Amino acid sequence: MAIGFAPVFASLALDEGFGPAAIGFYRVFFALPFMWLVLLAAPGKVKKSARTRRPTGLLALAGFFFAIDLVSWHWSIKYTTVANATLLANFASLWVTLWAGRLFDERIVPSFFVALGLAFAGGAILMGASFRLNPERLFGDGLSLLTAISYGSYMLTVKKLRETCSPQEIMAWSGLFAVPLMLAAALASGETMGTTQLNVWLMLLGLALVSHFAGQGLIAYAFGHLPAALTSLNLLLQPVFAATLGWVILDQALGGQQLLGAVIVLGALFLANRPAEAK
Repeated sequence: MAIGFAPVFASLALDEGFGPAAIGFYRVFFALPFMWLVLLAAPGKVKKSARTRRPTGLLALAGFFFAIDLVSWHWSIKYTTVANATLLANFASLWVTLWAGRLFDERIVPSFFVALGLAFAGGAILMGASFRLNPERLFGDGLSLLTAISYGSYMLTVKKLRETCSPQEIMAWSGLFAVPLMLAAALASGETMGTTQLNVWLMLLGLALVSHFAGQGLIAYAFGHLPAALTSLNLLLQPVFAATLGWVILDQALGGQQLLGAVIVLGALFLANRPAEAK
C-alpha cells in the first residue's frame, strides 16, 4: 500500500517540471539518511554470527537492479502509455516465480499459477481500454519489460541477502549504490534538478519516506519471512491501491470495469494466501 502512493507523488512532481530520472534519484537520495539512521540505531543491525564479512557484491547488485528498475520505468512512461508501463512492469511477479524454485527451492503449486494468472487478468481489466499494443510504442513497452526483469531481479537479490542481512542493512547499502547511478541518468537526460517551490520538495520527500523508506523497507523485511514468489505476487495489490488513491486524491474516474478488475486481483491474492492446509 505504501508503494501505491508512488504514482501519485510522481505524477504531481512531473506536473511541476521534474523529469522521471530526477524523481527516481530524489526518491532514494532523500530516503538514504533515514535508512542509515535506522541502521546505525538498530541494536541487532547485522547478523554477524551468520557470516564472516558483509556481502558487498550482492548489496551493490541490489542497488544496480533497483536503479535500472526506477530509471527504465520512469522513462518507459515517456514512450508508452501509463497503463502499458504499469501492467507490463508487474510481470516482475512472473519473473520471481520462475526463478524462486531454482534459487530457493520453493515449491510452486498449481493453484499459485492460477492465482498469478487471475491477478494479471484483473490488472488488465483494471487498466481497461488504456492498455494497447502499438508498433510505435514498442520501445516504451520494451523498457517496461526491462523494468519487470530488473525489479524482479532486485527482489530475488533481496531475498538472497535476507539469509544473512537485516532489512535495515540491505536498504542502507543498496540505496548507497543506487543513488550515483540514478544521478548519472538524470544528468545525462538534462533534466531539471532543482526548484524554488517548497510544495514540490515536499512531494519528493513524501515519495522518499512513504514509498521508498517505508514501502521498500517493509518489502525487504517481508522477504525474510515469506516465500519470494508469494511476496512478489502480493505486490500486485499496488495498482489496486494506486487506482483508489488516484480516484480519491487526483479525482480520476473509477468505473465499474476498474472495480471488477480490482475485485479479481483481490480474489487472486486471497487464493494465493490461503493456508496450505486449506488448499
